[in-house]
Amino acid sequence: SPESNLPSPIEQKQAKAETLPDLNAEILYEDWDDIPPSSALEEISEEEAVQIIAEPLLPPQSSTLRDYVDHSETLTKLVHLGVDLSQVEKRQKAGQLLLTLNFEKDIKKILLFLKDVGVEDNQLGPFLTKNPYILAEDLEALETRVAYLKSKKFGKAEIAQMVSRAPYLLLFSVERLDNRLGFFKNELGLSVKKTKDLVTRLPRLLTGKLEPVKENLQVCQIELGFQRNEIQQIVFKTPKILTASKKRLRQTFDYLHNIMGIPHHMLTRFPQVFNSKLLRIRERHMFLTFLGRAQYDPTQPSYISLDQLVSLPDEVFCTEIAKASIQDFEKFLKTL
Repeated sequence: SPESNLPSPIEQKQAKAETLPDLNAEILYEDWDDIPPSSALEEISEEEAVQIIAEPLLPPQSSTLRDYVDHSETLTKLVHLGVDLSQVEKRQKAGQLLLTLNFEKDIKKILLFLKDVGVEDNQLGPFLTKNPYILAEDLEALETRVAYLKSKKFGKAEIAQMVSRAPYLLLFSVERLDNRLGFFKNELGLSVKKTKDLVTRLPRLLTGKLEPVKENLQVCQIELGFQRNEIQQIVFKTPKILTASKKRLRQTFDYLHNIMGIPHHMLTRFPQVFNSKLLRIRERHMFLTFLGRAQYDPTQPSYISLDQLVSLPDEVFCTEIAKASIQDFEKFLKTL
């Protein structure tokens, strides 16, 4: 028929290209848009078919998950949930993991599990930002780990607090969790109840490396001279001392004990002083010394506890402890 002799759109294009000089290549590209599209039912030759290029659903390569969000329902829903993809992609192989997961099939069940454990809705996004790997965990294994914590008499609120504050906790097997609890109980000589209380207040003790903890315990005993029972009291009152910088621990102790003259039993009574910045301790002690009020012996008049020394805001410290104005304190600091 006459219609069958008409050239196809691609043949029209090729014929037109042959009549144009190379200098008109840009015009040729613009003219291509004016050619009516082929019918979806029109038969095309194999040669024409191989020239058709389909857009990929996902970028073939990218250094950021942001480029995939518009193409991935899973990533879009995670962003709406509050997951920070810019932080996730910094974690080893986490980005590739998210691209392989289906929200309805793989992720939804983990979210429901976390909510059941006690992670608040507004914390799900931050939680997955810190620990996206939990999305690849077997649900039954996660439930077994929670059941183990319950068997150790951790209450629902305690488990919720621990999981929320230490997002990697549920990646640990039951055996590893059991070993960690045993380590702190035996190493510190704590009762089961006190061990439970310790890790509830600082759950990252169960997920962090044990070597720094062992080193800090040795520093406290060998270098700083605390007795085992004193270390036990210090750690129970201030768990963070187990993960503190050894250098900072030594410097703070040296200033408190050797410069300010605070004995071991007083430091054991107020171990929270080790969580304070050395600069704050030094500035306030020097100001009190300047005023003649640096008295840390509880048997003497005008006694100042270490807790008062470090925990009060500057204005309260000045008026109630130093008996001076904040302006006096600020002028003194300028002389240092």
